[in-house]
Formats: sequence, structure tokens, C-alpha cells
Amino acid sequence: MDKRKNNGGHSTKGKAGRPTIKEELKAVDLASPHVADSFRVISEIMLDEKSNSRDRIAAAKLLIEYACGKPKETVETTHNINEFNIKDVFRLKS
Repeated sequence: MDKRKNNGGHSTKGKAGRPTIKEELKAVDLASPHVADSFRVISEIMLDEKSNSRDRIAAAKLLIEYACGKPKETVETTHNINEFNIKDVFRLKS
């Protein structure tokens, strides 16, 4: 007999996706008292010359992203697909 319906079925229903506004506000309230300390710790890691250089760079990057905003990621294209000519790939003469 097929026992798939006994394995929990739709046990994740209602749990996927973005949390409710109430849950987000609760998280903000819980984190708020620790924000200043978090930035202090990140700053200490960044400024500590004894820290691993990767840790220092990561700390600096984190501070910049939160202070200035993360830059928008863009992809540069060098070729226009409409101007593509297969002969250019093989460098054949016309």
C-alpha cells in the first residue's frame, strides 16, 4: 500500500516565503539593542592589524554596504547580438 499520505503531506504549507510583518517587527525589536555593539565589533575587526586580512576586508565591506548601500550589480556586454557575424569568429575572408 502507498504510504505517501502518512509522511506529513503538506507539512511546509504556510511556512514558505516571506515572514509576516509582525514577525519582522519582532526581529527588529530583538536586534535593535545590539546594533551599535555589532558595528563596534565589525569596526574593531577591520582596524585590528593582527586580524586576518580576509576578515578585515570582509568587515570593511560590510560596513560600507550598510553605510553607503550595496552597489547595483551590472553585467556589461561587449557584443551586440544583432551585429554578430560568424565570419568574425573564424576570421574568414568574404
